[in-house]
Amino acid sequence: MVRHGTFAYTWDIVGDPGAATRIAGLGIDTVTLQAAYHAVRGVTPWHPRHRLVHAEHAAAYFKLRPERWARLRPPAPTWGVEHDDRFGAASAALSAEGLRVEAWLVLTHSSAVGTAAPEVTVRNAYGERYPYALCPSHALVRDYALTLVSEVCEQYDVAALMLEACGWLGFEHGSHHEKTVGADLSAGARTLLSICFCAACRTALGPDAAELAGEVRAAVDGELQCGVPATLATERAAALLAHRAAVIGDLVRQAAALAGGREVLLMAADDPWLTGPDVGLDLSAFRAPADAYVLKCWGDPEAAVSQVKAAAGRTELALVANVSVLEEPWEGVSRLVAAGASQIRYYHAGLASRARLDRIRAAVQENP
Repeated sequence: MVRHGTFAYTWDIVGDPGAATRIAGLGIDTVTLQAAYHAVRGVTPWHPRHRLVHAEHAAAYFKLRPERWARLRPPAPTWGVEHDDRFGAASAALSAEGLRVEAWLVLTHSSAVGTAAPEVTVRNAYGERYPYALCPSHALVRDYALTLVSEVCEQYDVAALMLEACGWLGFEHGSHHEKTVGADLSAGARTLLSICFCAACRTALGPDAAELAGEVRAAVDGELQCGVPATLATERAAALLAHRAAVIGDLVRQAAALAGGREVLLMAADDPWLTGPDVGLDLSAFRAPADAYVLKCWGDPEAAVSQVKAAAGRTELALVANVSVLEEPWEGVSRLVAAGASQIRYYHAGLASRARLDRIRAAVQENP
């Protein structure tokens, strides 16, 4: 039996008395509900009081208890329908419809926190900061991420936690008026520009960190200025990936310990070089106690099926296919199930038109 669920924002539900019933009518049994989230602008086709919500910065949508936070703390939202506990109100409405609620937590992606504490953000080999990217090598960042987890677990009876950005964010990020395309940076150069050299990462990498940073700069400059593809020596790469795996594994283990028996679903990809919302891992070697990996199955259906099939051969954990109904073409849920996905999450009930909601309903009916 396949578990079907959908993503939703709290502002899709709070202030709309018909929202939870409409979502339940899709035939799904689970809603992955935003509890801590990054900045975004989204349309709200169904809400009786607004059509666009502009979340100007990352925020916590659960009830903030000031005494529980140290130096790093998430701000509260000021957009959408005003409510002091948006997550609580939305999850209660969904539960009343018999839906299982998962808390969707974005851990290390916050321009608001990064701007307030730039010393804990990712720093590239040139010394430049990425304010949207909190570096999990820092104890302050780990404490911040784990407080997000513990506050949700202590205050709400949710069934599971879906962890997004449970590692590093890197060079790839949709900045305002992005102007990086014309430099023709290869995937390799973008990967090198995603390596963090903040104080905590330099300490963890040891005395060779300075040489590694120099090699990264030389490789990127060689590509930008001379057209030589950017690469990194094998031994340097192994040390860096070992550092990342250790930090990510420790963070997941501590989050699972705080979960109190709840399922831990980790947004991930089977590529240890990956930085971003889906944490980069070697799925065959990663041993932290997650219950399932959530694989982003957006875009090309063939690539999505291949990704799920490959992951199924490399891990015994359950696989959740994160399928976007906001793109064209959109198809292939049955093929993802056949490839090894035991659960589907449809992205995204609050952003979808009537026709796209109908597609979710049809997919659920076709894959019981």
